[in-house]
Amino acid sequence: MFPPGLSMLWESTEPQSALKNRFGLGSFDEAAGWLTKVLAEAWAIEVKACERIIISDHNAIAWISTDRGALVAKWSRDEDQFAKFAGTADLLDALHKEGLPVAPPLAATDGRHRVVIDSSSVTVQPHIDGNLLDITADTAVRRAGASLARLHRALATQKDSRLTRLGRHTGGTLDLRRRIETWLQHEDTGRAPEASTRLRDQIASLPPIDSQPQLIHNDYRASNVVTCGTEVIAVLDFDEVALDYCVTDLANAFVLLGTRFTNWQPTPPSVREAFLHGYESVRPLTRLERQWLHALALWRGITAIPPGDDPAGWARAV
Repeated sequence: MFPPGLSMLWESTEPQSALKNRFGLGSFDEAAGWLTKVLAEAWAIEVKACERIIISDHNAIAWISTDRGALVAKWSRDEDQFAKFAGTADLLDALHKEGLPVAPPLAATDGRHRVVIDSSSVTVQPHIDGNLLDITADTAVRRAGASLARLHRALATQKDSRLTRLGRHTGGTLDLRRRIETWLQHEDTGRAPEASTRLRDQIASLPPIDSQPQLIHNDYRASNVVTCGTEVIAVLDFDEVALDYCVTDLANAFVLLGTRFTNWQPTPPSVREAFLHGYESVRPLTRLERQWLHALALWRGITAIPPGDDPAGWARAV
């Protein structure tokens, strides 16, 4: 999900002509009018106001006021992803019913959580009113770690074949050593050569991971964790959910936990420790998972180093 807090009513990096060709909607008024019609027909929802719409590639999201309160509508024209998007909507409904803090999709009048209409896949969720995770708040960070662990436990029971493609960083394999070795050989740009050498040395003697692959969130960070005080009230953006290991999800959160839509900063070691403490209060790591966590976090940290200038200090962080 695109993060909240953006002030523009209509945001896109593309000209209106390109949006018109792909979405059939070239302006805010056209998009809001189309969405109002879709929600009335498929969900029996009356839209009172459309506050803002953001377009990205083949996807869009709108924040709206309705007769059912503040909602968020998401739609896509990427037909290759329609089955996965439907699976994700059903997954969110299942997680909500298990008591996990997610934004559950509203069922359409025919009971579906994702509806294809006018060549677009559409879903509607409640707007969660809260604050994005503040990584300077130790208690909130610990609870965010515990929340990820509970999410992993719940996701382990979900077996939807629409969602079990390998994650975006796997290189098409569940073999952790192979995917890192392949990256080191073919994709490492040498931005942190000493760190790359340490990574190569670390994975050389590590046995295969001793846990089972399962569905993971794949994008657990501050911009996707909504809090009220120190409590996690919602985990957002399950669009990247895929099959992988829990420890890879944890390593990704280690590195990117503090990142937001417009502010990308490395996660300090003390924050990682607090996050891991919270995680292990629910789901303790095995000895081998802990060893792989250090290697995977180092790898993810290297891949996060930007080309050119590095004012945030990503290279120093590894």
